[in-house]
Amino acid sequence: MGFLDTLLGRTKPVQPNLDALFSLPSAAITLEAATSLVPTGIGSVCFRAVEGRAFRELEDDVRQLLAAGMAADAPPVEVSTDSYGFTWLLIRRPADQLDALVTDVHAVNSSLADAGFGPQLLCSLISFAGPGSSKLAVVYLYKRGTFYPFAPQGGERRDNGLELQVRGAIEGDLKIESDLSRWFPVWGAPGL
Repeated sequence: MGFLDTLLGRTKPVQPNLDALFSLPSAAITLEAATSLVPTGIGSVCFRAVEGRAFRELEDDVRQLLAAGMAADAPPVEVSTDSYGFTWLLIRRPADQLDALVTDVHAVNSSLADAGFGPQLLCSLISFAGPGSSKLAVVYLYKRGTFYPFAPQGGERRDNGLELQVRGAIEGDLKIESDLSRWFPVWGAPGL
């Protein structure tokens, strides 16, 4: 970064640290103790699909990689597209296999990044559920290298109190996004 960039307020983009995802299992223990939220066994990866054979082949390879690591009776990886044109890969594991789920999510992200498609990655999320109908996703922003909690309520409302409570509980375990305006809602995210 040069002097002019500093003067004009330009910043270097944060490099993602996909290995930060492996901190989620310990953060989940903290989260359960503080809020009674537990993992659901559902994770997803969101990216913008690219046209072309190379990307389609990579997407197929990722699906086969995930399917090979799962039990024969496990549901297949589900693929969907949201209203903004982003593709979601939904991964399911038994709720008590958070380590394996995080490994699967990491494998998808790493495969896409290693093949040169890192700029197409948007976010990854791991779902949690709590007493009553409490739902929460811990979202990893690929381009920022940070996490944030997203707690949808009915319709398009958020439980901001729960999100702030979760931030306070897990900020010692995960690098939490400090800019609250970047805590984007992921309405209708698969598995949430």
